[in-house]
Amino acid sequence: MSNQVTSLASGHEGSFGDQVRAYLLRLRGGEMGSLPAIGATLVLAGIFAALSPYFLTDLNFTNLFVQAAELTMLSAALVFVILLGEIDLAAGVTAGVAAAVFIVLIKSGSWPWFPALIAAFATGILVGWVIGMIVAKIGVPSFVVTLAFFLGFQGMQLVLLGEGGVYRVETPEILAIMNSNIPDWGGWLMIVLAAAGTFLFGIWDRARRAGTGLVNRPISILFIKVAAILVLGGGAVLVMNQNRSQGVIPISGVPIVVPISIIVLVIFTLLLDRTKFGRHLYAVGGNPEAARRAGIKVARVRIWAFIICSFLAVASGIFHASRIQSVDGSAGHSIVLNGVAAAVVGGVSLFGGRGRLSHAAIGAIVITMIDNGLGLLQMPAGVNFLITGGVLLLAATLDALARRRSGGSIARS
Repeated sequence: MSNQVTSLASGHEGSFGDQVRAYLLRLRGGEMGSLPAIGATLVLAGIFAALSPYFLTDLNFTNLFVQAAELTMLSAALVFVILLGEIDLAAGVTAGVAAAVFIVLIKSGSWPWFPALIAAFATGILVGWVIGMIVAKIGVPSFVVTLAFFLGFQGMQLVLLGEGGVYRVETPEILAIMNSNIPDWGGWLMIVLAAAGTFLFGIWDRARRAGTGLVNRPISILFIKVAAILVLGGGAVLVMNQNRSQGVIPISGVPIVVPISIIVLVIFTLLLDRTKFGRHLYAVGGNPEAARRAGIKVARVRIWAFIICSFLAVASGIFHASRIQSVDGSAGHSIVLNGVAAAVVGGVSLFGGRGRLSHAAIGAIVITMIDNGLGLLQMPAGVNFLITGGVLLLAATLDALARRRSGGSIARS
């Protein structure tokens, strides 16, 4: 069996069975990826469906994706620093400050919404650069730096928003993100484009790898991916296109935030998987000293990781402002912990060097499903915290055990 895995790594295309056996070997070695999170999603869905007749309704199914969008963006942002074995406790309040900048510029009357939005993202980029410089160039631990920003930015939000502390969001383009839907045909077009794009990119990637002598997986795996998009994605669109209105005016279609989130995740997944920066990020997260000796500019990689983290965190803040239709001084104070939890539950290693954005997205679904299901059951908020904390502890324990089993070193007292 080990010879089959070796042959796959040596440049020969293996069969589908070889790929399955290689995957099982990785599981035995502790590389579980998002498999536990997928299992948790199925188990939780079954439990909540059995306990609440409302959980699997068209309305709640769609709301689940809308509720998860904000956390998905923040957990995806945190992946970039967690892959380095770092942390950004300020990501949530960075999003809050950026949203405050946006709304203050809008309310000043001299800024159109789009330039104000650019200014908000520029704020995030600047914050990420400052944090990255302090961590990478000066050497202050990221926990300390981002904790300081977390505390300081709570005050900055109050300064920007004034004593009232709350501004209503009235920009139609921003409100539409979390509160409007694309036409029914747009959902089907989204699935067709996703399947076609996956297939064409897969064919191009196979040709590129073959031209450079790299290993190619069996083309059957590409067909399975396309089929999964058509079946699972098509099923989701079919449900979301049902009329879920509880009033006279019909409401149907995929929420606008869903394709926006998918596009963002695809772009930054390609950044991680298909660029030199992504390869360097994983290398630095896996072994910083080895990466430095290989000629990788470790400090630059760390700085860019914090910049990207803060940039994506701003997107989370804009989603939040769109959902609650206001910006207030408490935005982002608590969500960052859920963002870390989502990334870890999804399979991103806290020790760095292992994880994907899709893992964070799955983890965000798990955390949101817990909140959604317990809300439908009218359980106290304390139960939510207890269950979320337990799931996080279990995920971190599995990560530590997997790292030990795969030969990684874990500092123990």
